[in-house]
Amino acid sequence: MTRQNILITGASSGLGKGMAIEFAKMGRNLALCARRMDNLESLKQELLTINPDIKVFIRSLDVNDHDQVFEVIKAFAEDLGSLDRVIVNAGMGKGASLGTGYFKANKQTAVTNFVSALAQCEAAMEIFRSQNAGHLVTISSVSAVRGARRAMTVYAATKAALTSLSEGIRIDVRNTPIKATTIHPGFIRTEINAKVKTVPFIVDLETGCKAIVKDIEKEVANSFVPKWPWALFRYLARIAPLSMLAKMS
Repeated sequence: MTRQNILITGASSGLGKGMAIEFAKMGRNLALCARRMDNLESLKQELLTINPDIKVFIRSLDVNDHDQVFEVIKAFAEDLGSLDRVIVNAGMGKGASLGTGYFKANKQTAVTNFVSALAQCEAAMEIFRSQNAGHLVTISSVSAVRGARRAMTVYAATKAALTSLSEGIRIDVRNTPIKATTIHPGFIRTEINAKVKTVPFIVDLETGCKAIVKDIEKEVANSFVPKWPWALFRYLARIAPLSMLAKMS
């Protein structure tokens, strides 16, 4: 099945932008939203240069405005006539060790990465249920497998929650035309980690997004990408001692 009309949140940069470029090459119509409209305008022109035959709609969206999430996703469905796939990608990585005075940053990450992801999933699933068709994709992280320290503590927890939420949706719609995929990216070079000099097994944005889109197209239940070493990491991390997890986060 070809999912022709694809919505991506957090599309102005990073994985969202990278995925949009890959889908444009494949001739898919795109509905793109993010807070930075100037970036979306530039991206729209780039996508239409890549493939002038596709439709590209853009809208401003702060995913923490949950009423707006529902309004924007419904509006995109009207623009395109239907939504075949919604990729819940918007997220952030602020934070610090708990108890060190950074509750506001930790809370912002918790709300954006989980509560706002819930709003996006709700809005998408309302449309899919009315259509009796659709593909929900959530962008989690390899950090969802185990806990992490310092700036990663809350981030990892939100991604674990998102993975669990996605699986619950998958169970709920099993044996229906509605599908749900959870992608767990490993280290991919984006704005979030641009200032971090040493990152193990990191790949460039294009390589990472090609791997992500490949598994989205397969509509697998869960994916860890790039396959090496993250497909193996998911199993090793579950039995790793805390001392090893400390070195990795």
